[in-house]
Amino acid sequence: MTQEAKRLRRKEGISAGLMLSPSLILLLITSIYPFFWLFRYVLYDYNGFVAYFTGLDNIKRAFTDVVFWQSVLHTFEYAICKLIIVIPLSLLLAVIIHKNIPGSKGFKMIFFLPTVISASIYALIFTFIFAVFKGPLNTVLQSMHLISAPIDWLGDAKWVMTSVIIVAVWGGVGNYMIYFLSGLSSVSSEVYESCMIDGANARQTFFKITLPMLSPILKVILLLAITTAFKDYQSIMVLTGGGPNNRSQVMFLYIYQLIFGSTSSFNIQIGYATVLSIIAAVIIGAVTVIYNKFAKKLDDVM
Repeated sequence: MTQEAKRLRRKEGISAGLMLSPSLILLLITSIYPFFWLFRYVLYDYNGFVAYFTGLDNIKRAFTDVVFWQSVLHTFEYAICKLIIVIPLSLLLAVIIHKNIPGSKGFKMIFFLPTVISASIYALIFTFIFAVFKGPLNTVLQSMHLISAPIDWLGDAKWVMTSVIIVAVWGGVGNYMIYFLSGLSSVSSEVYESCMIDGANARQTFFKITLPMLSPILKVILLLAITTAFKDYQSIMVLTGGGPNNRSQVMFLYIYQLIFGSTSSFNIQIGYATVLSIIAAVIIGAVTVIYNKFAKKLDDVM
């Protein structure tokens, strides 16, 4: 390599570094520094002002915290139920809208609308819908004689998880529908025409052509849906605050309440919340690793 070539390569490297530096600085300030900042308080009782060294007490407490481990189970329940509903529903809507039925653009906008609305806003809307007395949902169900008395959707432990899952599905279905639509748009119409000529019915076309062709984007959508479901807490915080009796408490809502204080207790525990954050990150990491192994086998199935 000549001196001139080396000089040009060095100049290109400096230019690339300068262009990347704003993003790297932002990443350092907003992600990397806070991560290590929290780590130093693992062994402290820290309330945001004063830190007291407690040794391994936070770690010991984490493994005996019944509420936290209940929240882990609730998180898995919430995530699994949400995924079972939202992924097939998003795919079904995408397939229907992709057929360019009359009014499909309007339906696309309606289903995508929750994605551009803050989770706290649509959670407030559903708080009104789920109201016990004169709430729209109870009023409609009673008028149809499906229930004899109003249901406390957000205050009854039997119904609260169902309610928050309904809100989660409504808030996420449009987003994943758009992802599926982008995947469907990449499938050539000639493939479907060939299937019709060969006499394939709609079911055979969907399972033999559409799903295999969507395999690459399906794996990405599933990964996004899994990680998002495990990190959800905003809408639950507005709807129930984790109640009643912690029935709708999930991991990151519990951690949030420890860091910023809950409505029932203003005892801020940043040190202990840091330990729980690490445990939650390990749990999500383990789920992601398991999914990645599953995704590799998905190629063989498809």
